[in-house]
Amino acid sequence: MSRPMPPGTRAARMLAVYGKGGMGKSFFTTNLVSKLALLGNRVMQLGCDPKHDSCNALFGGVSLPTLGDVWREYKETGREDALQTQHVIFKTSIMGGAATVYGCEIGGPEVGRGCGGRGITFGFDLLEKFGMSQWALDYVVMDFLGDVVCGGFATPLSRSLAEEVIILCGNDRQSLYAANNIASAAKYFAGMGGKTRLIGLIVNRDDGSGVAERFAERINLPVLARIPLDRKIRELADACKLALVDEGFNTIFDHLARQIMTRTTPHVDMTTVHPLEYKEFLGVFGAVEPDIVPDGASADDLFGGKPVKPVLTFVLDLVQPSVGDMSHMDIATKLVVTRLLKELGMYVTEANQDPKKGMTLTVDGNTTICFGDEGELDSKMAILAALQKSGESYCYVDLRRPASPMYR
Repeated sequence: MSRPMPPGTRAARMLAVYGKGGMGKSFFTTNLVSKLALLGNRVMQLGCDPKHDSCNALFGGVSLPTLGDVWREYKETGREDALQTQHVIFKTSIMGGAATVYGCEIGGPEVGRGCGGRGITFGFDLLEKFGMSQWALDYVVMDFLGDVVCGGFATPLSRSLAEEVIILCGNDRQSLYAANNIASAAKYFAGMGGKTRLIGLIVNRDDGSGVAERFAERINLPVLARIPLDRKIRELADACKLALVDEGFNTIFDHLARQIMTRTTPHVDMTTVHPLEYKEFLGVFGAVEPDIVPDGASADDLFGGKPVKPVLTFVLDLVQPSVGDMSHMDIATKLVVTRLLKELGMYVTEANQDPKKGMTLTVDGNTTICFGDEGELDSKMAILAALQKSGESYCYVDLRRPASPMYR
């Protein structure tokens, strides 16, 4: 099904699978990729998780070298220009040679040694340099960590790299909480002009309780498939084998793959998707948040009644005024300062033009944001919004290259 494409156009349909860690995203993605390939499509699975175990079952248990590790190896020996696609993208036959699939693991830093999200954005940049937008593929299916939708992990949403997003969940509260956050992020980026849309939920390891269906109804998303809890299939997955060898599971994935191919999944209007507030979310499980304020813990409680040495006390003025008189600012800086305040509630306390870094702002007196210029402002605002939603603390953000943001 390969076909010539006009220069600069994206050949592949980009699908992203999001969900809580441990919910079976790699299992689902691998079997969907395999079924799409068996139906005559050219498909690549793209692992977008630092664990880099997304493609293991496709390759019979082989753990692929990651794009990040291979690039670092070439860089350390001064051979970056020699890096080619065959060093980081691999192919294999499945189901006894019935089809060929492609696989790539972006990977990430070693545990505790860097930002996984930044590794993801770097990986996408490198794949684009390899010409990903012009590859003669029918589908690229991305397997994405969904516990945290921030920075690089939100790349398919913030940069509209994914045409469609599937959310994988179970009937448990934790996976549905993650699903709610993912839907909230997707709706936000769509409201910022993004082209990515949700197409629905997949209920994995379905125990028949119907909790995920209640959640889907309240959030206004369709359930695309229910994959039953099955010990035999779990053992197949643990042994890095495809579930398509089972007739029942083959039927589930065949039906879903054909719906995706023919674009006959239920239509989702992103303006009507309704991510739930916390109290609404608890209502899915029949729980109610008590209308009480917990008792505060005093210093005596925390020190256990022991005598405490005097400590130096700092008085912090946490409520600092926003930049008031903006008459001295250029138009671009005024625009950025105004949007930060109105859209994100960020108070700019200092604004400068650095000869090398361009527009540099201080927010709330202690956070530096290097904007560079007003170019790609929507993307830069989206990255800051995703950081806010993630709850991560940071003191410096460099947005001069929004495709590869840096923060610390």
